Amino acid sequence: MSTKNPSAASTPAPVPAKANSKGRVIVASLVGTSIEFYDFYVYATAAVLVFPRLFFPNAEGVTALLSSFAVFGVAFIARPLGSIVFGHFGDKVGRKGTLVASLLTMGIATFLIGCLPTAENGWTILAPAMLVVLRFAQGLALGGEWSGAALLATENAPANKRAVWGTFPQLGAPIGFILANGLFLLLSLQLDAEQFDSWGWRVPFLASAIMVIIGLYVRLKLVETPAFQKVVDSGEISKLPLSRAFKYSWRQMIAGTFIMLATYVLFYLMTTFTLSYGTAAKSAEAAQAAADKAGKAFDPETFTAGLGYARNDFLIMLIIGVVFFGIFTLVAGPLAEKFGRRKTLLVVTAGIFLFGFTFSPLLGGGTVGVMALLIIGFTLMGLTFGPMGALLPELFPTNVRYTGSAIAYNFSSILGAAVAPFIAVALWQAADGSPWLVGIYLSSMAVLTLIALFVTKETRDVDYENNSSEAVKVL
Repeated sequence: MSTKNPSAASTPAPVPAKANSKGRVIVASLVGTSIEFYDFYVYATAAVLVFPRLFFPNAEGVTALLSSFAVFGVAFIARPLGSIVFGHFGDKVGRKGTLVASLLTMGIATFLIGCLPTAENGWTILAPAMLVVLRFAQGLALGGEWSGAALLATENAPANKRAVWGTFPQLGAPIGFILANGLFLLLSLQLDAEQFDSWGWRVPFLASAIMVIIGLYVRLKLVETPAFQKVVDSGEISKLPLSRAFKYSWRQMIAGTFIMLATYVLFYLMTTFTLSYGTAAKSAEAAQAAADKAGKAFDPETFTAGLGYARNDFLIMLIIGVVFFGIFTLVAGPLAEKFGRRKTLLVVTAGIFLFGFTFSPLLGGGTVGVMALLIIGFTLMGLTFGPMGALLPELFPTNVRYTGSAIAYNFSSILGAAVAPFIAVALWQAADGSPWLVGIYLSSMAVLTLIALFVTKETRDVDYENNSSEAVKVL
């Protein structure tokens, strides 16, 4: 006669923990960052094409462009603050809720930029001021977005696949760029200059609302990552992630900041600066004629020669180049998995160093030379950006990973992206229209990144889930 253990019979079977499917992780990390970068690049493109004359009509030529770039840079000042705020909640409350909040913040700010009055409508002071506030909000949101998306991908990745899965959020950068500039291009082709300046530029900003709704729908269906859930279950959530990160992982934050430096400078030179340089008038006479046609004053003292391409033509060239960015972002994941993040980035950063010396000859080589520069530059961009989705999070223990990787990523944005367009324009002027100093600037930043890589150990084999009690030993 068999007997049953009453207590065993009454004990329910353990419920298996819910997990995010591969498809859900890919979509949630890719869609979110695509939207975030779309919103960010919409502003970057408008900062070159229309904002100088719509929000800074009293400034002339390069001065108006620099004013627009100054507002562009406000977002990069906000990004470290965003990394602290969103990093705190990402490490304390969870990845999912924080990612939803960052997406909402970016979406609302971008939509409202599309609703702003311009200085030409009598809002000479308030219009630029409101633009600054909303640009700050964009930067705040992006400061928390990238790290959350990178953690969503890598903390759900199978063994030996973190670098591959880490490329999912990285693809948001080229996709967002193509969407933003493709829409600007389409509007430019369908509208005349007056219509575009009057209302056409607003469409990309307002259209972002549709994408935000889709992104929110996907992200609200997520569950927490296994790595963060382990921190919750073990009671190792940090009360003050920022304090703990600075106490145990300050070396990693410094190293990560400089590892990202060349990547940031390269990208914003290849997009923002090349668009400015490529579409600037080739001669003072051409600039004078364009100003006369638009009914604007022209000051030859502030004029700096460029390549003289039509705006739409150069946008098409940029979009072609960014296709290579996307392709080689995907290529970089398997390479970083096979050879290691550090070795892969050492080789690519050495390539960026050499690439800086080709700026002047390639930009002076006609359309073939310009396309070669864009393709080579964006190829290097994909190869350097792709592994970052795995490398930066791998530098940090789980319970401060959101904060640490976000701070490194976004502080680098100040040293690199925030000042890159401004420095590039100043060097362009100093060299009397030649881009050779801009190339030297890029090569110099690559040297700093090479130093940071040399003093950092390989992170491919770190214990990614069971390391929340102390900092990861990579330095």
